[in-house]
Formats: sequence, structure tokens, C-alpha cells
Amino acid sequence: MNESSNSLTTRREFIKTTTRIAAASALAGVVIPHVHAAGGDLIQVALVGCGGRGTGAASNALSSKRGPLKLVAMADVFADKLNSSYENLAKGKADQMDVPQDRRFLGFDGYKKAMDCLKPGDIVILTTPPAFRWVMFTYAIEKGLNVFMEKPVTVDGPSTRKILKLAEAATAKNLKVGVGLMSRHSRSLQELAKRIQDGELGEIILMRGYRMHGPGGSAFQTKWPGNPSELLWQIRNFHAFLWASGGNFSDFYIHVVDHLCWMKGSWPVKAQAVGGRHYKTNPDGVPYVDQNFDAYSAEYVFADGGRMLMDGRCMNGCNDIYSSYVHGSKASAIASKSGDCGAPSTIFKGQNPQRSNMIWTSEVPQDQRDPYQNEWNDLVDAIRDDKPYNEAKRGAEGSLVTSMGRMAAHTGQEITFEDILNCEHEFAPTVDQLTMDSPAPVPAGPDGTYPKPMPGITKKREY
Repeated sequence: MNESSNSLTTRREFIKTTTRIAAASALAGVVIPHVHAAGGDLIQVALVGCGGRGTGAASNALSSKRGPLKLVAMADVFADKLNSSYENLAKGKADQMDVPQDRRFLGFDGYKKAMDCLKPGDIVILTTPPAFRWVMFTYAIEKGLNVFMEKPVTVDGPSTRKILKLAEAATAKNLKVGVGLMSRHSRSLQELAKRIQDGELGEIILMRGYRMHGPGGSAFQTKWPGNPSELLWQIRNFHAFLWASGGNFSDFYIHVVDHLCWMKGSWPVKAQAVGGRHYKTNPDGVPYVDQNFDAYSAEYVFADGGRMLMDGRCMNGCNDIYSSYVHGSKASAIASKSGDCGAPSTIFKGQNPQRSNMIWTSEVPQDQRDPYQNEWNDLVDAIRDDKPYNEAKRGAEGSLVTSMGRMAAHTGQEITFEDILNCEHEFAPTVDQLTMDSPAPVPAGPDGTYPKPMPGITKKREY
């Protein structure tokens, strides 16, 4: 269906209205938390979710320019991940760690115990699978904590609506919230975005994004081995399950989708897409049971008719492409040369990205070339200087737009922004009630496989 600028206004007003209503009801009697002074005051940090990304985020936090920061609590549902994270961080940051055994928490309630070790104005890092993001963000706001949360921050319409409400509540409490869409903190992409906004490329007509490489993460899984529990096995292999991660589409492609929308200056209004499972077994012939397609191609449409193409593939032996491009009426650009935000960004006259056509390339000081560190420096600066800083709404919208492309591929339907935002299929509605003994939100069938998308057959939901 077509969507006009009037319906875009309706969408924006809908989001504003729902978040304001939620904030008004949630914030009665709120006390604005203490804000750390520009220098000297210790900021304590708790890490919730101790996998590789969480460990990296904690290391970046402790490397922030505006210290001092100290890690004082950790939580996970897996002891091996917590212990490995602690050991790795201690190798280089031991003098900034004070996490005795009684402040290392295991279990589904560990996030509360870790946050209870902090005082208002401290920081909690939320790097669990995104299914748990709204649950933990809720408690962080109640405790008056600043937050860094990894992407995606939502996996479906209902969880997006929850994060949008929580984003408003965090702003009302003067909390600072960073989201791990680090492309927004790439100094190369920041300069490119400014040049595009200043008209150097003319009208943006087409954008292209690619993430095509071999199987990655835990996206492709064979049958549950029976141990640990099915729930814990799914959490450990969260890329394989839509409820836990949004699948490989949401987790892998969100960075490119987000930064290209940033270049355009708006979110798309609809998407159509294709995808499929070309390989149903692993190289040894054992069937895969996960919920992912191994190839996707999504076409996003903006209100002005501009297009964005996002191609993803997880197959060995194919042509690998991992980069992004912007085409305007006057010039074109390479946004990310390689990876999610690989510098340099470049602008070319015409549409051929040849060196002879290059008219600008980004140059960034050595100490600002790491976008992962930049996002932490920016967050801590906002805390120290008490500047408005809340990336949660944008993170939720970026997550939703990514899910819009995924849902279009999984259903075979054209999906609008409103379709995905208002879709009532919540993948894990009781995620806030999970315990170590809970069943998995999506149980395996008799043959050990999990519900898979069936485009054209299952049209209103993804499985």
C-alpha cells in the first residue's frame, strides 16, 4: 500500500502520543537522580550479559576518557560466560574492577541483583539477547541508572512499543541512554551524513547495503542435544531463534540498515522482501532446525519514493560483500568501505566509485577512529556534563525498521511501518517471568525442528 506524508505525520503523532501517555502514568513521584560531576566522581558500572559483546562494551566503558569508572557487579545465566568475561577484563583492567564473588550473579534475576549494587547515576550495561531488553531497561529506570544497551533493542512490534514508552520515561528522569549502533558514532559516517544533508549528493535516490559471508554466530543450529535445558540452549544459541534475537536478519543487518536510513534522514514507510533456506543440513548432512533463512533481499521504500536495498547471505563459497553505498542525483558515496562502518567514507562524482572520480574522503584523528570507544566517550561526556542524551527511541525505531524487512521476507507480504509496529504477535510475551526451570518460549516439534517462516502461507505473523 502507498503511504503519504500525511500518514507519516500520523505515525509520528502515534509514537509521540503513546510514549507521552506511558510516561505520564509511569513517572508520578519520580525523583531526578544525582548526576555525576564533570570530574572526580566515581561512576560505578554493572555488566548484565557477559558474552563477547558485553565484555567488549565493559572494556570500552572502563577506557572512557572522562573517568574514573569502576566495574563493581556482573550477571549472566551462564557461569562459564561470566567467569570468562571476568578473567578477560581482569587481564587489562584489573585496577578498575572490584567484582568479588558475592557480586557475580547467576540466574534470571541476576540483573536485579547487579543493578542493586549501583547508586542512582551509575551505569548498567545491558548486553543479553535483545528479548530481555525491555525487562531490564524497566528496572534500570526504576533504579535511576544510566544505561548502555546493545542492539537490536527490540525484535517485534510489542517489544518496540514497550521500549518507546520506556525511552520517554528515561528522558523524564534525566537518564542518559546509549544504544550500541556504533555506526552513529563513526566520525567518518558523521561527516558523510553532514555532507549529504548539505546537499553534496543531491537528492538521495537509491541506497545499497550488503552483508554477505559464511554462516556466522549461532544462527544455524542442529537439534537440541538435551542438555542444558531447551531454554538455556536457545539463549546460548540466540541467533537461531526469532524470539531471542530477531534472527540473523535483525542481529546481522541492523547496522547497515540503520546507518543508511541515517544518510537518508528518515525511516522507510514500507518494505517487500524475498528469502529462503537453500541449505537445510550442515556439511555433515545433519538437518538444521533453526528459524532463519540463509539468504535475504529486502527493498525498503521511503515516503518520497527513494529505495534502499539490503542483501544478506550466510553461505560459504559465494562472493562476499560487506559494505554500503548511497546514490544521489548529483554524486554517489561509499558509506562503509567494509563491515558495519569501515572507514574511510568517500564521495564520487557520478555513479562509478572509481578513484579518478573521488572528490572527498574522510580523515579522522587517530584517537577517534574506534566507533565502539567513541560511543562510550560520548555517553560518559553526556553524564559528566549533564547533557540530554537518549538513543533509545532511535534504537527502537532502527530495530523496528530492520524487523520490517525481516517480516516482509518471512511472510511474503508488503509490510508497512504501521504493520510491524502494530503487529500483535509478541514472540516471547512471558520473557519477564522466565526462571531456570521454565520451558522455552518456542518448543521444538516432535521431529526436533522449530517453526519456520512460510511466505505466502503464514501471512499475518512470521511463524
